[in-house]
Amino acid sequence: MSRIGKNPIALPQGVEVKVNDNVVTVKGKLGELSQTISEGITLTIEDAQISLERASESKTQKAQHGLMRALVNNMIEGVSKGFTKELELVGVGYRASNQGQKLDLALGFSHNIILDLAPEVKVETISEKGKNPIVKLTSYDKQLVGQVAAKIRSFRKPEPYKGKGIKFVGEVLRRKAGKSA
Repeated sequence: MSRIGKNPIALPQGVEVKVNDNVVTVKGKLGELSQTISEGITLTIEDAQISLERASESKTQKAQHGLMRALVNNMIEGVSKGFTKELELVGVGYRASNQGQKLDLALGFSHNIILDLAPEVKVETISEKGKNPIVKLTSYDKQLVGQVAAKIRSFRKPEPYKGKGIKFVGEVLRRKAGKSA
């Protein structure tokens, strides 16, 4: 039995789950998400709990069992609480600002990078004197927030010598010693 797959998912107050054929739709106060469930995985809802069962003991079925449970759990958590990712810009002259859904990044290139974000992702920039600028991304879709955060980070990955670049808040970087004279 998959350790993750066998755990039941608690259904919080105000979240509605519908199963139509093999498509699960989750609706909550923050939004609505849907996911196609793999063949051989069945989803049952009873007493404010969701449980997923698999048809066989094959290796792919075991993997899909845990994956589908995690995806459904993330959808439920997303529409009830939401997900947040924070990125920190480390470097002299690195700045971030936003006008609505447009994120403007100054990362030491000859030009600013302007990124149009999906309407599901809310962006907020925090710039305090003496501290590194922070870009805060919030959404009900965990995959989308992670993808947007990874895209922003890819513009200037943290380098191992000085630690300059865009990193996640709380991320620990492996640092290297510079040249020894």
